[in-house]
Parts: sequence; structure tokens; C-alpha cells
Amino acid sequence: MRALALLIAGIMLGSPAIARTADGAVAQPAALERGSGTYPAIFEERPDLPDHVVYRPANLGALGRAKLGIYVFGNGGCSADGTSSRNHLLEIASHGYLVIASGTIPKPKSDAATSPAPAPGTKLTSATSTRAMTDAIDWAQRENARAGSPFKGRIATTEIAASGWSCGGLQALSAAQDPRVTTAVIMNSGFFPDGANPIGGVVSDKALLRTLHGSILYVLGGPTDIAVANGTDDFQRIDQIPAALVNIPVGHGGTYMQPHGGIAAEVVTAWLDWRLKNDRTAAARFVGKDCGFCQDTRLTIERKHFD
Repeated sequence: MRALALLIAGIMLGSPAIARTADGAVAQPAALERGSGTYPAIFEERPDLPDHVVYRPANLGALGRAKLGIYVFGNGGCSADGTSSRNHLLEIASHGYLVIASGTIPKPKSDAATSPAPAPGTKLTSATSTRAMTDAIDWAQRENARAGSPFKGRIATTEIAASGWSCGGLQALSAAQDPRVTTAVIMNSGFFPDGANPIGGVVSDKALLRTLHGSILYVLGGPTDIAVANGTDDFQRIDQIPAALVNIPVGHGGTYMQPHGGIAAEVVTAWLDWRLKNDRTAAARFVGKDCGFCQDTRLTIERKHFD
């Protein structure tokens, strides 16, 4: 239980210094990662979307006629640090996505100020709500239509992914029930067995797997991932939509803060390019006997209902 508490509580990563732009948005400093995609990305807080961090191409004009798919994200530990997986999220945004994480950009604080992990046996609670993810979708759809918005006409408002890792993956599984969601990406996570949910304020209900729609990708951390049993059981139960299960042997912590988000961000970006943009090159990494990820020795992949 102590290990579970530590993982769900999350270890706060070093928070970057922040700056404020002319329109009141709080943005990242220039020195941080920008992603490896076509559109170097930034993250910011926007005054019209409190308690969220928005990741986007820095130069929206560079999109031309391309539109941004939407990727809403729940943090590890359901924490309120919307930058805790920033390399992963910047990478996805740099490939032409509007990425919105629950939480805020935290102010730097000393190690002494870091909150201790809950004691063993303590009922854990989330610092963010599942509703924050659907609020993010609402905002993106409004911004696409709002006169004067920098995002006006630039968002693919029907191409939406709900994602998250660990506790945030549970939030994403609930948010994926929203009929607007096109695909779900569940990372280092899965519903707990009935009656075993240790987190207050977060739904864990295997029955919800039967009402998922669209498609779903699980990205797990291999045999040392404490969520591998839950996520694998979810995948085995899902029998009504296209589903894939990728295992990357890195454990529960994933590759979120590796340069460009590591291999997991590569997998997720390819999935989004296929499922949201209908990119056939990206599809070839998942589809067919000789699919690209089928031949990739860095991971294993299982698939069903792809035809």
C-alpha cells in the first residue's frame, strides 16, 4: 500500500520559472523543450480557462489550413501540477494538437515544502476533478468559434482524445464516456477490481468498459508496472471497439519526462495521427501482420477489432 500511495500521490518534478504574456497568459520560459514535431510548442495558463494548462504550437499561423486535434489529459496522481508530464505533452502539441492538462503551472518551491506521501492505509483523494477534462473540451469548442480568439477556426472540434496516466488514466476512462470523445489513450492505468479502488473522488468501475465508444489504446509499463494487471484486464474485457495494448518495459513511471516524452509519446502521437487525422503512414505502425510497432523490439503490442 505504501508503494501505491507514493505512486498515486506523485513525486513533484522540478517546476520551471514562469512568465506572463501581454494577454495575461502565464507561459513557459524559452529554454524548455519544444517537442520534435513540425510546430515547436509552448505551454501556458489562459485567464479564460482557470485550473488548466494549455499546450499548443507557439506559432499558430504556421498551421496554415491544418487544424488542431484536441488531447485532454489527467495527470499522474490526479495531481494539480499541469506541467508534471510536460515533455510528453509538448511533444504531442508539436505534432499539431491542442493539448490541455488539468491543473496549473506551480510556483517553484523548496524540497522542504514538498507535501509528504499519505501514510499507509490512508484513503487517497484526487487534487483535480474528472469534470476538468470535459470542461477543457467545452472551452476548446468555444474558442474555435469565439471572435477574437487566437484559436478561432484552428481547432478540429470533433477530433478529440481523452488521456491520462495512473490516477489520471482513471479520469480519462470516465471522460471517454462523453459522446464527443473520438478515442481514449490510457497510460500506466486501468480500473481497479471491484471494491478495490483506494482513491476518493475518482470513479473505478469495470462496467464502464462496456460503454466505451470510438477506439482505445492502453500504454503500460511492462511487468514492473503496478497498473499492468488492471490495464491488461481492461483490455481483455473490451470487445466492442478497436483496441490496442502496448507494453513498454519501463515500469509505472513511464517515459513522460524523457526527452520528447520518450517512446510512449512516439506511440501516442502515431495513434492520434491515425485515429484523429486518418494518417495512413501512422496507421501502418499499428495495422497488419507486419505493422511497424509489431517489429519494434522496444515494446510489445496486442490488437483487436482493427478490421
